Amino acid sequence: MESLPLEPLPSDAPAGNTEAPGSGRSSVSNDADPLLLASRLQSEEHIQNLRSRKKKRKQGKIVGQFYEKQNKQIESLLLTMDQHIEIAQEEEDTNRLAIKIAIYGSLAANSVLGALQIYAAVSSLSLSFFATAIDAVFDPLANLVLNYCHRKAISADPRRYPSGGSRLETIGDIVYASAMGSVSVVLIAFSIQDLARGTTSDKSIHIPAVVVVGFAFLTKLVLFIYCFSIRSKNSQVRVLWEDHRNDLFINGFGILTASAGAKLRWWIDPLGALLISVALIIVWGRTIYRQFLLLAGISAPLQFHQFVLYKAMLFADDIKQIDSCSVYHAGPDYVVEIDIVMDAETPLWKAHDISQALQDKIEQLPNVGRAYVHVDHEISHKPEHRKVK
Repeated sequence: MESLPLEPLPSDAPAGNTEAPGSGRSSVSNDADPLLLASRLQSEEHIQNLRSRKKKRKQGKIVGQFYEKQNKQIESLLLTMDQHIEIAQEEEDTNRLAIKIAIYGSLAANSVLGALQIYAAVSSLSLSFFATAIDAVFDPLANLVLNYCHRKAISADPRRYPSGGSRLETIGDIVYASAMGSVSVVLIAFSIQDLARGTTSDKSIHIPAVVVVGFAFLTKLVLFIYCFSIRSKNSQVRVLWEDHRNDLFINGFGILTASAGAKLRWWIDPLGALLISVALIIVWGRTIYRQFLLLAGISAPLQFHQFVLYKAMLFADDIKQIDSCSVYHAGPDYVVEIDIVMDAETPLWKAHDISQALQDKIEQLPNVGRAYVHVDHEISHKPEHRKVK
């Protein structure tokens, strides 16, 4: 999404209020919308017309999605920070029970499925089912690790972790993903050994084992659908959703290759186990990569960066300019660094009170772990916090 313009937009609306053409939304005061962003909101009818003008359906879809995202961003910018804080608190209160059900429901289901899938693997002696069993055994252990890290992050001692404990959740995700990848490497070795040995002894399909893994597939499908609906509300639930998604593929593919190995060709079973293990390594490798980016301090989404910048500009009349604004990850949460410019004659107490109030307000926003507000009186200096090598 392109950056929103930071200069007043031309509009035919009267000076007092602005209203989105054909949007049906209530008017917004120019005091709360000095850049007249509300005048750029597009009605649903207008977006549909833009879609229909494009000859290619894909192009129309892209145009429609662009304006829908722009509407959403403008509506977000027009809300005050207090409104954002209130909405986030309401969502947290509303979703608290749903998140607990997802976490503890997944833990209970994974514990039962782990035992059942060990039985399926041992009774059938299928490498494909061993692959599904290893994954199933690690799932409840992972739930415990993630839950422990989440609790530890919330209750982190500020004297020991001055910047907060949110990164402990990211570390827990990396540990779990690394363990899953390591176990998959072991299973790959066993699969290659079985393929190299060339065992041609006929195996009969073990119906109880197939039923057990099929039950695991259906259970994971229910958990996947449930966690999918609330995955954006909690980082722990998002990891569980990814795990259930992966397990759907693993269990489904495991049933196919184990059955085909017993009925068609013997080598399909170890080959299936090998492919499942490789897929697990790739999937969890991507998870590790994303989590490392969060620890490394990758930049926050552009929309949130624009939101912080816009709200800082309008926070107080004494703020004349924004010298710089950086928003980046420190684990799952954001760190905000912003330099505001005030008049050189501004009293120290006033400069302090305004910057402190802005900092406190930003830190109350959802997903913000820490904010730093620096006050300056000019913008002609060299960039700060930059090391020249």
